[in-house]
Amino acid sequence: MSRTGGKRPPLVAERRYPKKAAPKKAPPRKRSKPRKPQRPKGNFLFRSIRRLIGWILRLGLRAGVAFTTVIALVVGGAVLYFQSTLPPVTELLDARTRGSVTILDRDGKVFAWRGDQFGGQISADTVAPALKNAVVAVEDKRFYRHIGVSPRGIASAVRINLREGRGPLSGHGGSTITQQTAKLLCLGVPFDAATWKNEAEYEADCRRTTLWRKAKEAVFAMAMELKYSKDEILTIYLNRAYLGAGTRGFEAAAQRYFGRSANKVSIAEGAMLAGLLKAPTTYAPTNNLQLAQDRADLIVGLMQDQGYLTAAEAKSARANPAQLSAAAEARAGGYFADWVMDSGPAFLTRDTTEDVIIRSTLDRRLQKAAESALAYVFETKVKAGSKAEAAIIVMSSDGAVRAMVGGRKSKVAGAFNRATMAKRQTGSAFKPFVYAAALDLGFTPNATVVDEPWCMNVPGSGRYCPQNYTKKHYGRVTLTKALADSLNVPAVKISEEVGRENVRKIAADFGIESDLAAGPALALGASESTLLEMTGAYAGILNGGRSVTPYGLIELRLQGDDTPLIGQEGGMGERVITETAAQSLVYMMNQVVEQGSGHRAKLPGRPAAGKTGTTSAARDAWFIGFTADYVAGVWMGYDDNTPLTGVTGGGLPADIWHETMLRVHQDQPVHELPMLVPRPVRQQQPQAQAQRREQPRRKNNAEQILIDVLENLLGRRN
Repeated sequence: MSRTGGKRPPLVAERRYPKKAAPKKAPPRKRSKPRKPQRPKGNFLFRSIRRLIGWILRLGLRAGVAFTTVIALVVGGAVLYFQSTLPPVTELLDARTRGSVTILDRDGKVFAWRGDQFGGQISADTVAPALKNAVVAVEDKRFYRHIGVSPRGIASAVRINLREGRGPLSGHGGSTITQQTAKLLCLGVPFDAATWKNEAEYEADCRRTTLWRKAKEAVFAMAMELKYSKDEILTIYLNRAYLGAGTRGFEAAAQRYFGRSANKVSIAEGAMLAGLLKAPTTYAPTNNLQLAQDRADLIVGLMQDQGYLTAAEAKSARANPAQLSAAAEARAGGYFADWVMDSGPAFLTRDTTEDVIIRSTLDRRLQKAAESALAYVFETKVKAGSKAEAAIIVMSSDGAVRAMVGGRKSKVAGAFNRATMAKRQTGSAFKPFVYAAALDLGFTPNATVVDEPWCMNVPGSGRYCPQNYTKKHYGRVTLTKALADSLNVPAVKISEEVGRENVRKIAADFGIESDLAAGPALALGASESTLLEMTGAYAGILNGGRSVTPYGLIELRLQGDDTPLIGQEGGMGERVITETAAQSLVYMMNQVVEQGSGHRAKLPGRPAAGKTGTTSAARDAWFIGFTADYVAGVWMGYDDNTPLTGVTGGGLPADIWHETMLRVHQDQPVHELPMLVPRPVRQQQPQAQAQRREQPRRKNNAEQILIDVLENLLGRRN
């Protein structure tokens, strides 16, 4: 081998195997999406619908979220707005636009309320726990746990309404106490006299239930929850709720029904008051005590179920149900209270914006006597189902009204008062004023007049011939006999002889303010008058001949003030006839009761005087009379002027008067009537001239001539 360059090449072993080429890296394989299993072409419609539903759901979800967000922002803004407008709690406790009137009897005790009674502010902290718990138990058991609205309560109410066949918002409302308070506040809209016809219309609008009002009510309720504490909301509710009988708030209701503060009511009383919230008029204990007690029993059960009462406390409350106070139970003087309200100025009574106290003349013992007497006669002597009505007034001789019954239903307020409003013909009850005119001119009860068939010509009317009720005539009779037997012919004769104008003036001066008839029928009571006017006029006869203005209001003052704004308006006025004439007339009217047409009114062991009255066709029947202590008037008839059947003034009206006065004078001392008894005829005849000189009135020549003419026509005075 040849060498090159003188160096040996390195020794290298021969390769036994051929050299393999390095493997080339393959490029990364692209991942392909997994193929969806192919569906048959026949499901294309299904796939489209499914995709559409999915799109709608996604769109709805997004829209729902957006809508909810917007609503939440709107509601939140509204809540904040209402919250900013709410005033302090103290300004919301008494928002009455009308004040209250509390009427006291002659002894200074409360017997009637009118207007919107507000007993004073109370709070959830000071009110009796039993009352507070009862209100929460029956009205909103979740009150202390919700935010002003209760979706569960609303859903439950809607379910009940639908189940009972009503609309979803009709009947049960599912409202929380907060929502009810919002409604009481009229959602913050104050009363505006320029907008609303009256407060009742305003409150009716506040109580309207619509979807929009419900939504606004819920927002307002949440605003209240944000502004006030739970107890502050409850305080507003306790002070503003209407609870029947004109009471606003639980303090007024507790005073009205139980005669005590709401801070001191018992468990049974608290349950009864809470029961009024559902239907104040229906469950008012003054309307139906048993119904109110049954409702209270139900609420006691709720209080026990919710842990407010133990079993022993609940059992005790049921065993001793709440009872009305004496004043509430009596509810005396409904008609009287209305009359007193009308007698004062409207701005201090019917339309007062202040709380007013009125002291009156009412005597509750006498009021009860009159009511029970009327009920007794109708139960025992009047046919069952009769629609006849009656009225009674009892007063003192100075015109102070002590009792008033304006109809058979005495437990009323705002009803038609037949004692003061009904103008009816007076019939023979008017005759005492005819004889008063004659006596005032100097005649005595023993003067005589001829009862005979008699006629007269009336200019413009023709011939007028009065008839006696019996259709008989009795010849020459004394004035006393003529009045006692209620003879018509002598009454008209005397009226014509003394002068109708004289009779009319005396009647008017005694207080008969109604228009008096111009013709001869004036003497027979053809004119209309009210029972109040007639009874007041008879009081003038009893008191010695002085006029009387009936009155019931003694004093009116604002609550909290000691100085009266108004004092007594009424009482005795000017002299109408001489005292001698009045006392002689009392004697003649006493004979009406002792032996005349009014004998059924006679009182055992007590002198009385009076006069019957029956109008044409017996449409009206009267008996008005007095003892030495009280004057009482009774009217009976139909409201539609239907004639009475078999009734005269000497019948049922005299019976009612008799029963009334028996009760009025029970256990009272006997006093003699102020009457002048005439001497027997034989002894009095020689003294006629002396008697004439003793008359207290001075007579002028014309009057003396008239007396002489009368003596010639009617007979010498005896």
